[in-house]
Amino acid sequence: MDSKDIINFIKSKSDRPMKIKELARVLDISSDEYPRFRRSVKEMINTGELVRLKRGRIGVADHLNVVVGRISISRKGVGFVEREGEDVDILIPQNGLLTALDGDRVMVRLTGLVQERQAGVVVKIVERTPRKIVGVFKTGGAFSFITPDNPKIHRDIYIPPDRTMGARNGEKVVAALTLWDNPYANPEGEITELIGMPGEPGVDMLSVLKSFNLPEEFPSEVLEEAEQAAAKNWEEALKNRLDLTRECIYTIDPSDAKDHDDAISVEETDFGYRLGVHIADVSYFVEAGTRLDNEAFERGNSFYFPGMVIPMLPEVLSNDVCSLKPNRKRLAHSALIDIDKKGKILKWRIVDTVIKSQAKLNYEEVQEFYNTGMVTKKIEKAAENLKLARRLADIVSKRRFSEGSLDFDLPEAKVILNEKGEVLELGHRVRLESHRLIEEFMLLANKVVALEVFNLAQPFLYRVHDRPDPEKLDFFSHMVSTLGYNFAVSKDIQPVQFARFLKRVKDTPEAEFINELMLRSMQKAVYQRRNIGHFGLAFTHYTHFTSPIRRYPDLLVHRLLRKLQKGRYPVSFARRINSVIDHVGTHCSETERTAEAAERQAVKVKQVAYMANRLGDEFTGIISGVTAYGFFVRIDNMGVEGLVRVSTIDDDYYQFEESKYRLTGRRNHRTFRLGDRVQVGVLKVDKVKNEIDLFLVQNRHPVPSKKQRGQKRKEKKYRN
Repeated sequence: MDSKDIINFIKSKSDRPMKIKELARVLDISSDEYPRFRRSVKEMINTGELVRLKRGRIGVADHLNVVVGRISISRKGVGFVEREGEDVDILIPQNGLLTALDGDRVMVRLTGLVQERQAGVVVKIVERTPRKIVGVFKTGGAFSFITPDNPKIHRDIYIPPDRTMGARNGEKVVAALTLWDNPYANPEGEITELIGMPGEPGVDMLSVLKSFNLPEEFPSEVLEEAEQAAAKNWEEALKNRLDLTRECIYTIDPSDAKDHDDAISVEETDFGYRLGVHIADVSYFVEAGTRLDNEAFERGNSFYFPGMVIPMLPEVLSNDVCSLKPNRKRLAHSALIDIDKKGKILKWRIVDTVIKSQAKLNYEEVQEFYNTGMVTKKIEKAAENLKLARRLADIVSKRRFSEGSLDFDLPEAKVILNEKGEVLELGHRVRLESHRLIEEFMLLANKVVALEVFNLAQPFLYRVHDRPDPEKLDFFSHMVSTLGYNFAVSKDIQPVQFARFLKRVKDTPEAEFINELMLRSMQKAVYQRRNIGHFGLAFTHYTHFTSPIRRYPDLLVHRLLRKLQKGRYPVSFARRINSVIDHVGTHCSETERTAEAAERQAVKVKQVAYMANRLGDEFTGIISGVTAYGFFVRIDNMGVEGLVRVSTIDDDYYQFEESKYRLTGRRNHRTFRLGDRVQVGVLKVDKVKNEIDLFLVQNRHPVPSKKQRGQKRKEKKYRN
């Protein structure tokens, strides 16, 4: 008897909670079957499907007004528990968390509605999430503790004297949770690693790696397999591939890129254009089921931090034999796409190829060529092809946007470091026409690959983006209304309505802010077998095919394409294909979210370190968030965000108008609202909490700038 049978019986035929033996007797479980039955019931109690009541009686969770789910805890210490089948999470107040930590699986007893939202309290920790707790070690003589870097871990961790590993006061460390069964006492833990003192080279990035439990190096056996794969003799494989080595193929990447997994070619035809998107054939070297493959799967993707990369594959593959280096034969998977003069896809062909890149170009070089027409030695071989590529990219881009595809033109943070890892400059990466060109061609390739497999009616891994959540849409509509814009929301809203709105606000002072608000209102794109299309791109079919060096889903897609060369999967593979796709889709959607969070945190750490040396300096920015205790300001051209606290604005008493997302002075009626531009100065920086406090220049605080501090030191020296 399986778990479903047990639950169905209790739901339909049991009128009261029963003990395990009583339940077994009613279900006619034999003495031989009883041990297995008892284990099944206990497992279901551990997972939260069943609940153990007083006196050992067992009941079904949803009959007992309890819910089991994973809890997320905000910086304020408020919890939210996912409820299966429901869009709205259960609210858990601070005093109802019991001993739950962010990410734990918990059992919640529902307590009723709080402001029209279902609330509850945690009654049991069903499963602790394995975690490394990174923080600052502090000792007070008789006791020691860690203040976690993660603000979602809202309690200090007590460290017994024999569990400190000799950590120094103020040192960054890694700890493991060992005990927390009393919500009125602090959690207890032990130090497992020493990272180093804050400010020492590399400690900041190492702290981020440890916080997100990211790999720091490849196991020796994986490196050994990578070397063997790189040494593989692939001359024999060339015989069965389309030879494109004489074609004008080239790569365009960032100037500091070491791995080149995509190349392009364009030719003019009678019907329009033929675009070639040529992707490194990583699947030839990384075989499924090997230790190398398992490691790549666990990582899920590469991680990009300021000044460092954690690659998905060892460098001997990612930077050498798989990388599409110039003037070297390379194995590739190519999408050859015929496009008419209006940007319509006519037909395509996806084929195993061997290519030879004619040039390794970077975005800035290509943009300079487009701007000036000057042909440098590096550009020379690809110059005419680049002109065709530019013309084609413009055509397909206009067609894509006319069909409703969204283009969130949000600036990407740029952090320039010196050799010691210290920040020299903060800014934004400029999105060039050459960037957009490559983006357009990669989108086309991903689209036709998805269409290819969909037309074969075979299971596949799609990259999907669901329709926006109605509640988030209403929030977006309300937010932009506070900025003076009207955005109508309907049940059958289409991407083109968002695209038109973005076009309407383009070039306005609040355009960047509105772009970000709209992006927040969207669902997260994920990998899954069920094709529901990509709402943001307005594509009915889409996948990820173009980056197998740095994304595991792309590597799987290449393998699936090879399996489908005869139009359907081999029988032995077809039996397990669904579980393979589902497993990869779920795992890689999670690793992608981890990468986004870790990369965001790494950038913020560097931003905070930079601003710590700019106390008193003044900047202009835009109000990006308003709360009862102040407002957040995003500083122009830097990507840095800080908080202006109400307590530092001393010209009036300010009240928070939640419905209008603004602060208003009682007497002078001065307002601070979303999207307003303000001039601020740096008041205080907390490197431990990664927080920046700002002050309004109109309410100048007595904080000297760097220049002023130097002048005061000179004056003091002369007085002495």
